[in-house]
Amino acid sequence: MTLAAPLARLLAILFALGLLVACSGEERLEETETLSVEALYEEAKLSMDAGNYERAIRYYKRLTSRFPFGDFAEQAQLDLAYSQYKRAQYDEAVSTVNRFIKTYPAHPKIDYAFYLRGLVNFDRNRSYIDRWLPDQAGNRDTEAARQSFNDFSELLRRYPDSRYAADARQRMVFLRNDLANYELTIARYYLRREAYVAAANRAKYIVENYQQSAQIPEALAIQVEAYTALGQTEFANDAKRVLELNAPGYAGARSETKKSWWRRVWPF
Repeated sequence: MTLAAPLARLLAILFALGLLVACSGEERLEETETLSVEALYEEAKLSMDAGNYERAIRYYKRLTSRFPFGDFAEQAQLDLAYSQYKRAQYDEAVSTVNRFIKTYPAHPKIDYAFYLRGLVNFDRNRSYIDRWLPDQAGNRDTEAARQSFNDFSELLRRYPDSRYAADARQRMVFLRNDLANYELTIARYYLRREAYVAAANRAKYIVENYQQSAQIPEALAIQVEAYTALGQTEFANDAKRVLELNAPGYAGARSETKKSWWRRVWPF
């Protein structure tokens, strides 16, 4: 008998707590189920502007589910993609953008959709360490960077006068240097391992595919060194001649004394 009363009180408390949780969930559900499309969008937009992207995503999704047609639904998809991007939900953001592009190819803001897709892929594989060691950014996977470059390129091809074109061009320059740096990292590795054919081929790829990138002079210098080691004097002289024409002040690129302290510690 002494244990029955406390046990009954405990069960009553747990039951009450369960009701509170259930009621709370019902209230949240009720809110998104009863609001008008205008009110739903307003709540979602306020949340997005305040940086509460998780709540914004919930409201935008519910809006597009309850009201799949109309101006609010169209704008909600773009805002949903942006909120997913800010929440680092990159796959979801790309899917939302692609769905928007496929559904509304003539939308007045279609250029923004292409631009946003480029932004998503631009940030997809960029890690926190890149901010501190940008010289090492070439070591990571480049698939997203290549896709981002293609996204921005498609934006410029389709909508050269877009308000986002200037920023897209700047990002493409950055991506081109980033991708060239990736190839250069591999070329350096091969050269240090005395894999001269592989080093020369990687350097040649940079020169042919990433013209005007900041990595061109060193790529040419690697070609000179690799071809010289292989005894291919003609190729070495050609690369040297191009290097002198394009970067007359460039010298000693492969000298250990020219390397940064980081290169000495970490040769990649």
